[in-house]
Amino acid sequence: MRALNVLAAFLGGAAVGAAIGILFAPEKGEDTRNRIAEALRKKGIRLNRREMDELVDEIASEIKTEAAE
Repeated sequence: MRALNVLAAFLGGAAVGAAIGILFAPEKGEDTRNRIAEALRKKGIRLNRREMDELVDEIASEIKTEAAE
């Protein structure tokens, strides 16, 4: 069970890291969302449009919070 938690944390961290990198790329928002969705699909994670929007908003909020500190 512990190994599964470590794997889940690693995959989550990798997904967030990739998303942050993509968010800083100079592309349109729709293109960025599509790239994030494709990266997650390759990892076996499927999100609908609403879930993707929530994930992107959460990541952007986290980045702004960390940048302000």
